[in-house]
Amino acid sequence: MMPRSLADLRGADATPKAGGTQTTAAELRLRDLILSGDLAPGMRLSEPSLAERLAISRTPIRAAMARLEDEGLLEVIPSGGYAVRAFTEDEIRDAIEVRGTLEGLSVRMAAERGVSPGDLSAMRDCLTEIDAVLGNADKSVDSLSSYVELNRQFHRMLMHLPGSTVIARQISRASSLPFASPNGFLLAQASDLEAWRTLTVAQDQHWMVLAAIEGREGARAEALMREHARIALRNMQAVLRNQQAVLRNQQALDQIPGARLIRTPVRR
Repeated sequence: MMPRSLADLRGADATPKAGGTQTTAAELRLRDLILSGDLAPGMRLSEPSLAERLAISRTPIRAAMARLEDEGLLEVIPSGGYAVRAFTEDEIRDAIEVRGTLEGLSVRMAAERGVSPGDLSAMRDCLTEIDAVLGNADKSVDSLSSYVELNRQFHRMLMHLPGSTVIARQISRASSLPFASPNGFLLAQASDLEAWRTLTVAQDQHWMVLAAIEGREGARAEALMREHARIALRNMQAVLRNQQAVLRNQQALDQIPGARLIRTPVRR
């Protein structure tokens, strides 16, 4: 269901809560185990052991694994059942490109269809709050966490801007892999001043996209949004290129949801 206005999305959590069906509860808990690394890449999942571990019957566990396979976190193995997937750098790059392409389509459609003054105002309010975070001299983890939350809200608003459930669903699907989302690699760079400068560039792009949407410049909005997605690629490269630095700063790597699923090549 589409929100009545973009203001309704401010602070809303797109993730379904575990209080729903048993399948949803199993899906959420399985996803947490995978993203935390408790279930390692390549590990074959056993329905009976997972049912016992999660205290949920096997039928919801089976349905949850099918959902996570569709999402891309699990893969079907030839002998039957599922195993946890590992991801290459190229696969992450492709996922980010797909998200950028879909977000570009979303903002182009929004610009061409027109956006209500109330929705434009909600987006301006969000960007103004981001300006305040970036203008703060305190470049701490808490400040970066504030940016991440506001950035999440802004991208959710962009997703719903054209009023299309089809577009919103596909962008949500493309962003479901945590490292393909707009915030995928940010928290691992809290102490990197160059990363903070990159956020300033990203924020300038946010404002330019909004101006293009308001000006009904669909092609410009789309091009800006696709370029904007490339910042996520830059963030990924900054975190993954230097393997030795990553190993020295394991705590930073742990800030990336699903980092344990990333298979980085050994560089000689």
